[in-house]
Amino acid sequence: MAELEWYQYALIGLIFAWSGFVRTSLGFGGAVLALPFLLLVLDEPLVFLPIVAIHLLIFSSWIAWRGHRQTRAADDAQARDGGNIDWSYLLRALKIMIVPKLIGVVGLLTLPGNIMSIIIFAIVLVYGTSYLLNKPFRSQGKAVDCVLLGLGGYVSGTSLIGAPLIVSVFASHVAKHQLRDTLFVLWFILVAIKMVSFVIAGVDLQLIHQLWLLPCALVGHLLGERAHRYMLSADGGVFFRVLGAVLILVSVIGLIVGSG
Repeated sequence: MAELEWYQYALIGLIFAWSGFVRTSLGFGGAVLALPFLLLVLDEPLVFLPIVAIHLLIFSSWIAWRGHRQTRAADDAQARDGGNIDWSYLLRALKIMIVPKLIGVVGLLTLPGNIMSIIIFAIVLVYGTSYLLNKPFRSQGKAVDCVLLGLGGYVSGTSLIGAPLIVSVFASHVAKHQLRDTLFVLWFILVAIKMVSFVIAGVDLQLIHQLWLLPCALVGHLLGERAHRYMLSADGGVFFRVLGAVLILVSVIGLIVGSG
């Protein structure tokens, strides 16, 4: 990471705390809702993506393991019998996603950083618009499922922000009590593939910056755990519309700066 001003480091720390909060409270979105802000601070995706990837590996495995232990101790017979992870659908989805995922990884490692930033901002602009209009991506049949999973795998390969596409399909096929932990196992697998590609390509994993950014993400994670319990029963429509408006604003600014 290049030498930055103190306030830029402070902003990056706050953004990673925000990322941890969103990831834990919603079960997805930690990357898609953080990358646009990070790229406005420093327009170098390959600086931040390894940090985001390592955070995903740590927190996804932690949350999935905690969910497993809580399910084993639960009195709910249905949850106990089915477990906290739908392995059957997870494996079926991975068969569809794996090839697009690998193609996306290659695209990330070969495209110039400024082009990749523009692609990321454009994708987030679409997501932001869907949130603002309260029309998130939804599964509408087997063929559409395959398209959304394939696109989600590709976008995940390029930038780790394919979650909204993937979640739209999983939410239609995975039981509610299994959805969150099933998604975290999926994120772990997809991110592990990306991390291998980073190591092979010699990408700087920013391990020094992990030392101070991981605690920032941990603070967001702990706050997200509390928020998750309340958001399950609360109306999140207003939250997502405001979030969509912010994402659109940030993405438009990023596209203008990037094209300039």
